[in-house]
Amino acid sequence: MCGRVTVRTSPDQLVVELGLAGIRAAVDRPRFNLAPTQLMPVVPNDGARMLDAFRWGLIPSWAKDASIGNKLINARGETVAEKPSFRSALKRRRCLVVVDGWYEWKQSTKPKTPFLFHREDDKPLALAGLWEEWTAPDTGEVLRTCTIITTGPNALMAPIHDRMPVILSPQAQEVWLRPEPQEAAVLLPLLVPAVDGGMEAYEVSRVVNIPTNDVPACVERVAA
Repeated sequence: MCGRVTVRTSPDQLVVELGLAGIRAAVDRPRFNLAPTQLMPVVPNDGARMLDAFRWGLIPSWAKDASIGNKLINARGETVAEKPSFRSALKRRRCLVVVDGWYEWKQSTKPKTPFLFHREDDKPLALAGLWEEWTAPDTGEVLRTCTIITTGPNALMAPIHDRMPVILSPQAQEVWLRPEPQEAAVLLPLLVPAVDGGMEAYEVSRVVNIPTNDVPACVERVAA
């Protein structure tokens, strides 16, 4: 599971790094411990190539209430084309979820040990995501929400956890952001572990274990 991320890169820099047209909405401060139900930087496949901000935790359009989003923060790449919660979004509503790191906890230690995964150059990562628009039946409030697609681990990830987010290459991003409906046969080959190299993982303080601890200490390296 990918359940906690960092977004320390400024919105303006995200626009530059990803070659976007501009900013429609943005996460307005550096996030050191961004958690589900909070706003996440995304680029939806609406043809505009604009940075936006959607709530993390997918709420399908047919859902009766928003609580289902708490269970749909990730979608498994192996089954995303089959699951009712995701298959329509895979075909029509894809997005890049833009972060610069994610946390995972090593399960074999007691207590579990948190690690931060990021690019060695600290540049942003474009994760494969899906998005939905949901209208609250009682209030009419419209929410745009997203989920992160995960896959099996690469060599860096495997010692820590058996899942990792799908990181899209620049070429894969172009396919993923096509505004036209796409068949699963075109998209599923993109949902693979990241190639090895160019990234690192290091142990961080257990201060990150508490979601409300959104402070620089979360990303500080624990001395070996």
